Parts: sequence; structure tokens; C-alpha cells
Amino acid sequence: MARDRRRLVAWLLAGLVLAVVLALYDADRTGVSEPAAGPTAGPCPDSALRCPGGNPAPGPVPSPSADPSASGSPGPPTSTSSAPSSPGTGTGGGPGPGPGGGPCSSPGACGFPDAGTTGPRIALERHDTGDLSVKTDGMVIKGWDIRGSLDVYANDVTVIDSRITSANWWGINLRPGFSGLRVLHTTITAVPGKGPDNGGVDYAVSNMGGSSIEVGWCDVSVFGNALSMGQGEIHDTYVHDIVPFRNQGGEWQHTDAVISGGGNKGRLTIRHNTLLNPVPVHQGASAAVGLFADTGNVSSVVVDGNWLAGGAYALYGGGPGASGIQVTDNVFSAEYHPNAGAYGLVAAWNAGGAGNVWRGNRTADGRPVVPEPSP
Repeated sequence: MARDRRRLVAWLLAGLVLAVVLALYDADRTGVSEPAAGPTAGPCPDSALRCPGGNPAPGPVPSPSADPSASGSPGPPTSTSSAPSSPGTGTGGGPGPGPGGGPCSSPGACGFPDAGTTGPRIALERHDTGDLSVKTDGMVIKGWDIRGSLDVYANDVTVIDSRITSANWWGINLRPGFSGLRVLHTTITAVPGKGPDNGGVDYAVSNMGGSSIEVGWCDVSVFGNALSMGQGEIHDTYVHDIVPFRNQGGEWQHTDAVISGGGNKGRLTIRHNTLLNPVPVHQGASAAVGLFADTGNVSSVVVDGNWLAGGAYALYGGGPGASGIQVTDNVFSAEYHPNAGAYGLVAAWNAGGAGNVWRGNRTADGRPVVPEPSP
């Protein structure tokens, strides 16, 4: 009898131990939850920050006018707030030609954008998209090496930490009626001789609509009129190595690092960029920054704290009808021409225009830049 009781107790203890082990295992297993199923979404890159209609993926979604630093990789500061202050009194507080307004040997040496502070910060995955139409609101493309172009028919599209090599008229184009396009930490280039305009390519980023777009920390090259928009924010971007070409009309295409054709519906801010136009005048060079009244008067433009070089004139200021143009704390470099542009530093500046401000602008060797009176 005693033996049977001991056997029963042993079995009970064994059963109790087994129950405890099973309970612990179940608790451990159920503590690792399966990902919650989100709403059904269309195709989206695996490396995107966020998929349309889905939950945000881990990591910050960039906010306008702030470096999203999605990769967390260290790098030199590129915002105007962290750059050396200019001796001028411009509204933007952009970098000056050097300490105390003295000489500056190159853009990078004085804190302006260059190849080391622009473009993607992460490894890229090749995507042979061809000329892709983007029609999904909120689409975020990150980490793509795109062989093709993006034609955007959607709102709030973000292209970040990517590269675009285009053979189309543009690298990225925003269509009328859509808004919120942001192009950040992206290289946009093309293969010379492969574009549709008699081998040429026209616009790295084109804003065909009336809404503002943002271009920041980008590396842009080859395109004739590299950044084309009436309103938007261009900052911390490096435009260089524009390639001249004869267009379909047989004429040399005019080239500008930034171009605005007037008649804009909002503010255009061009702040803390390196804008180079190395094209010779006889091959179509216009400006580093060209504000032209082609489709209406130019108004409400800020050109602050940039490094400007090249073109017929480094800056065209909008002409007689221009108003609300603030040109402050820019550096005019002689790297292509002794006077920054082939014919001079600045043209078409309307000193008497309402709200027009010219202040704190200097050459790279520290001399003040004063525009000549317009005829």
C-alpha cells in the first residue's frame, strides 16, 4: 500500500512539473506576436519608409526643411543654421565667403554642398523602371537605383536616398493638380546623348503645377535646365556638370542650374546650394540662377546663402516687373569666369521693385557685389 502511495505521489509530481513546463513554453511562444495584418496595399518597395495604405515602417518619415537622417549615418552639417554666419545682414543667415567675409577656395571648403554632402546615404537596389508614372498618393521610394524617370500624378510622393539615371525629358516631373512632392538625398543624372531632345535632357526636377515642392541634399548633373520651378524650396543641393546640347530645333539649348519662368503662384526659396553652370556662352549658357519673366512677372523669390558660378551672368534677377526678390549672403565664384558669369555677376536686377532686397552678397575672394543699374 505504501509503495502504491509513493508511486501515485511521484506521478502527480511529474504531472505537475510537466504542466508548469508546458505553461512556461506557451507563455514564451505567445509573447512573440505575429505582425498585425494591415490594410491591403498595392506594390510598394520593400525598402520604403512607408507603403500607401499601410502602417508606417520603423524609422522616421522625413519632415519638410529638416534632414530626415533616415540612415543615421554621420556627416557634416548642411543646414544654413549650422553653417558659418555671413558678415552680411541677409535674412537667411547663410554662409559667407569665409571667416569675416574673406577668401574662399571652393564650395566644400566653406561649408557649401558638394559631392560629399549630397546624394543617397545608403546602399541602393537597381530598378529598371523605364519611364514610370507614379499614381499612388503617399508613395515613398527609398533606396532605389532607378534606370528611368518618374512622372508624378499623385500627392505627397517622397523620393529619398535614391539615384535616378534618366533618358527622358526629365528625371522627376510633378504634374499640374498634384502637390507635396519631396526629393531628398537623391542623385539625379542622365547619359549625355541619350535624351529625347536631339540627344539632350532638359529637367532634373520639373514642377509643372502651381504647388510647392521640396528638393534637398540632392546631387544633380547633366540636365540643361536642372531645377525648373516657379515655387518650391531648393536647399542644400549640388548642381554641377551641366552638359550642353543642340535641341530639336537645331539651336543650343539654354542652360541654367535653377530656372524660374515667372508668373509663379507661391514663394520660391533657393537657400544654401552650390549652383554651377560650366557651359560656355556660345553653347547656350544662361545662368546659375535664372529668374526670367517668360510667362509673367517674377515675384516672391528668396536667393540666400548660395555659391553661384557660371552662365552668361551668374544671376538674372527677374527684370523690370520683378518684386519681392530677396538676394542675400550669396557667394559669386570666379571658377569659370573672372566675374562669375561670362558677361558679369548679375543682370536684370530691379533695384526699385517693391520688396526687392540686395544685401550681403560677395565674391569668393571677399569683395562686395553691387549690381549695376538696369537700363
